[in-house]
Amino acid sequence: MQESPFYQLIIQKGIEQGAREMSIKNILSVLSKRFPYYDLKPVVNTLESILDIDHLTELHLTAIDTPSVEAFKQVLNR
Repeated sequence: MQESPFYQLIIQKGIEQGAREMSIKNILSVLSKRFPYYDLKPVVNTLESILDIDHLTELHLTAIDTPSVEAFKQVLNR
C-alpha cells in the first residue's frame, strides 16, 4: 500500500500543504516582528488564498526587505 500511486499522491499533497503553511507562518513572523502594532488579518486572508509555494517564498523575501506593511500589501495584491 505504501508504494501505490494514490498513497504517494496523498503523501506529496501533505508535504506541499505543510510547506505552504510554513511559508505563510514565516511571512507572518517576519511582518509581526518588524511591524508589531499592525493588524495583519487582511494579509493573512490574502496569503491563505495563495497556493503557489514559489510565490510564497518570494513574498517571504519581500517581507524581509519591505519598508512598510502597506508596501508589502501592494506587492501581495499584484
